Amino acid sequence: MSMTSRTISGPLDSLTQRRSKLDIMMTVLGAIKAGVDKPTRIMYTANMSWNSTQKIFEDLLGQDLIFVTEEPGLKRAKKRYHITEKGLNVLQYFEGAKSLIQV
Repeated sequence: MSMTSRTISGPLDSLTQRRSKLDIMMTVLGAIKAGVDKPTRIMYTANMSWNSTQKIFEDLLGQDLIFVTEEPGLKRAKKRYHITEKGLNVLQYFEGAKSLIQV
């Protein structure tokens, strides 16, 4: 009798899969579009670590999908992230594509 390893699919399968960079970027863009503009709040909304969030911000800024403003504060400037017109178009495009297929 041989022992084989089998994977049993169930409701938790989607929880154990890693998200693609595209999924993460769309989540961040969606959060910013919804009005979440503080870096830490965006990080919590996207369920990411701080280092990963910083890398995603760099990528999104570099592609002109978001822009950042700084408001003067007592100790340091407070950053706020905003979605650009290009970012809105990209988000709308991928949300439309996602609605056409079932994953």
